[in-house]
Amino acid sequence: MASEFEAASQEQERKTTDFTSNKPGEEKEQDWDNAQGQEGEQQQRSQQGSQQKQQQQKKKQSGQSSQKGQKQQGGGNQTPPPRRFDGSDPITWVIATVMLYPFYTMFFSSESSREITWQELRKNFLDRGLVEKLVVVDRRVRVELNRDAVRNMYPDSQAANPNFVYYFSIGSVDAFERRLDEAQQELGVPTSERIPVSYAQEGMAANLLMAFGPTILIVGLLAWISRRAGGVGGGSSNMFGFGKSKAKMFNHDSAVKVKFADVAGMDEAKTEIMEFVSFLRTPERFQRLGAKIPRGAILSGPPGTGKTLLAKATAGESQVPFYSVSGSEFVEMFVGVGASRVRDLFATARKNAPCIIFIDEIDAVGKSRADGGGFKGGGNDEREATLNQILTEMDGFNTSEQVVVLAGTNRPDILDKALMRPGRFDRHIHIDRPTMKGRKSIFKVHLQKILTKEDMDYLTGRLAALTPGFAGADIANAVNEAALIAARANATSVEMIHFEQAIERVVGGLERKSLVLSPEEKRTVAYHEAGHAICGWYFRWADPLLKVSIIPRGQGALGYAQYLPAGDAYLMNTNQLMDRMAMTLGGRVSEELHFPTVTTGASDDFKKVTRMATTMVTQWGMSEKLGPLHFENDQNQLHKPFAESTAQAIDGEVRRIVDEAYKQCKDLLVARKKEIAIVAEELLRKEMLTRDDLVRLLGPREWPEKEEFAKFFDNRHGGKSAPPPFPIENTDTPDEAEPALFDEEKPPTDGGR
Repeated sequence: MASEFEAASQEQERKTTDFTSNKPGEEKEQDWDNAQGQEGEQQQRSQQGSQQKQQQQKKKQSGQSSQKGQKQQGGGNQTPPPRRFDGSDPITWVIATVMLYPFYTMFFSSESSREITWQELRKNFLDRGLVEKLVVVDRRVRVELNRDAVRNMYPDSQAANPNFVYYFSIGSVDAFERRLDEAQQELGVPTSERIPVSYAQEGMAANLLMAFGPTILIVGLLAWISRRAGGVGGGSSNMFGFGKSKAKMFNHDSAVKVKFADVAGMDEAKTEIMEFVSFLRTPERFQRLGAKIPRGAILSGPPGTGKTLLAKATAGESQVPFYSVSGSEFVEMFVGVGASRVRDLFATARKNAPCIIFIDEIDAVGKSRADGGGFKGGGNDEREATLNQILTEMDGFNTSEQVVVLAGTNRPDILDKALMRPGRFDRHIHIDRPTMKGRKSIFKVHLQKILTKEDMDYLTGRLAALTPGFAGADIANAVNEAALIAARANATSVEMIHFEQAIERVVGGLERKSLVLSPEEKRTVAYHEAGHAICGWYFRWADPLLKVSIIPRGQGALGYAQYLPAGDAYLMNTNQLMDRMAMTLGGRVSEELHFPTVTTGASDDFKKVTRMATTMVTQWGMSEKLGPLHFENDQNQLHKPFAESTAQAIDGEVRRIVDEAYKQCKDLLVARKKEIAIVAEELLRKEMLTRDDLVRLLGPREWPEKEEFAKFFDNRHGGKSAPPPFPIENTDTPDEAEPALFDEEKPPTDGGR
C-alpha cells in the first residue's frame, strides 16, 4: 500500500511539473501535438474496438453453435447453471443469522460470564466486601463487583476483567431479599452502607428470540427452500408440490397402445364408454335434441375384469385430453393435501376442456361417511376432506359440463351415497366375469401374439369351455403360461397340451414333485379321488370328470381332479345342489368303504358342503322348516340377526341336508364299489386319468352334455377328440376348486387333500 501511495504521489508531481514547465510560446505547438496524438489514439482505439467486436461476434457464433450441438445431443434438455450466493437475498441473511445465533450464545457467552451459587457469592465476594451492586433480571441476579478491590485481591482472576460478569439464579425475589438482609446483618453492615439492589428488564429480545427462534428458523427455512425450488403453487398446501395433482395426461399423441379393438368380452360396457367419447367429440349431435352430457360413470366389478383396461382404451381412442390418477394418490401425510390435489386436478381439466378424468380405485377416498360426520374412528379424517372436495368439484357451483369423470372400483357397496347419486356418477357400469362367448373373444385377442398351429376357432372354443369363471386377467395369465411352458419344452409352437397345462397351473398351482407319498398314502388318495370321479360320472346333475391325478400340487393338495363344467349356470335347483354336495362327499365315503379308518383328507370337502347347505337354508329359502327367510352370513358381526332358537333351527336344517347328501352318496358308492376299485387301481398304475380313460373303463356317460361343451369333449357330437394324455413328468395340474355355485371364480376341480 505504501509503494502504491508513493507511486501515485510521484505521478502527480510529474504531471504538475510538466504543466508548470510549459512556456507561453510553446503552448500552441504542444496543443497541436496533443491534438494529433489524441486523433491517433482515437483511431487506434476505434481499430482495437472493432477488432474486439469481431472477436466477440466470433465467440458468440461459436457459443451458439456449441449450444445447438448440445441441444441436438442432449435432446434439448440443458441443465441450468447453479445459483450462486450473491448476498443480495435478505431472507438468506435472516436464516443464516437465526441459525448462527444459538452457536454464538453457546460458545461466546460462556467466555464472558459464569454462573455461581449463593455460597460462592457469600464466601468469595460478599464476606470480603467486594460486591458493589446487585441487579435482578427476571430469575437471575447479576453481580457487579468493585473492580479495583478485586484487582488488588485477585490480580490473575477473571473477576478482575471489567467485562466479565458473575450471576446466580434465585427462586423468588422476596426470598432473595430476605436472605441478603440476613447475610449483611450477620456481617454487621450498617443499613446506610448495605449493597443496593436494582431491578431491570434486560434481555427480553434475546429471550424471545431463544423462545421463538426455532419456529422462525423452521418457517424461514421452508420458505427459502420453497423459493429456491421454484416457488411451486399458491399457498402453504402447494409447498414442495404436495398440493399439485399427480394425474398423468394422455392424448392422441401419447404412446397409449391399447385401443377399443383390444378390449373384448364386455361389449355392453365398451358401448357405454364409447358413447362418452362420442359426447365429447361431437356434442352438437346430442345438444341439438336437448340432451346433456352425463357427468360421469363408475366402473365396478370383480378384480381382473378389465376396468382399468377399458380406461386405457378410452385414453388411446379419445381425441380429448385424458387424465389418469389413482385414488390413493390424493392422500398424503400432510393435512389438506388431498383436497388441494383434487382442486388442482379439476382446475387443470377445466383449462383443457373438453376432457376425461379417470380415478382408479376410488374407494380409497370415497368410502361412506359415518352418521355422526367423519369416517368411523373419529377425528378429522383426511379422506373426508378429499371426498367433500370431489363432491363439490363434480356437482357444485364451478362444475363444467365438458369434464367427464370415470372411476373404477371393486367395492361399489362401500362408496358414499352422495358420490353415487345422479349428477355426479350418472351411470353405473358393472363389468362382470365374461360368459363363454366373451371368454372366446378374449382368448382371440391374447392369442394374436402366440405362435400356434391349432385351429383358432376350435382352440378358443375349447379353452373358453375349460375356463368358466375366468376373468380377463386370468385368461391373459393362462395364455402367457402356455407360451412359457412351450418355450421351456423347446417346442416349435404352442399346442393344446400346453394350454391345458397352463390352465391347470393357474387353477391348481405348481406341481410338487419333491413331495413323495408313501404307498399307503398314495392308495388312500387314489380311492379318495376315485370316489369323486364315480359320483361325478353317475349323478345326473354333477360335473363329469375331465381329468384326475394323484400327483401332489399346490398348497396341501395331494390329489387333483378337473371336471367338465356345466356351463355358465345362473340358476340352480335343489336336485342340482344335492348332487353336487353328494359328489363332494364321495371322497370320504370311498375311504370309509375301502379302509378300516378315515383320514384328514376330506376337511376341505366338509367345508364346502357345510357352506353350501348353510347358504341353502339362510339365503335361498330351501328349508321347509324355516321357509323363505334370508339371513346375512357376516363373520365380523358380533351379534347374529336372529334369535337363539332360530340359530338352533338353522343348525338342525343344515345337518339334515348334509346327512341326506351323505346318504345319497353312500347309496351310489355301495352299488358302484366295483367301479371304484377299477378306477382307483388304474389311477395307481398311471397316476393320471383322462375322460377317455373313464369312457374306456366305465362306458359312456348316461346323460348327454350341453351342445356348446360336448362338441369340444365328446366324439358322439361330431367334435374333435380330446388330445392324448401328456407325460406325467411334464404335467402342471391344479387342485380342487369349488363347483360353480356362489360365483364362477375357477373351473370345477377337486383337490385340497
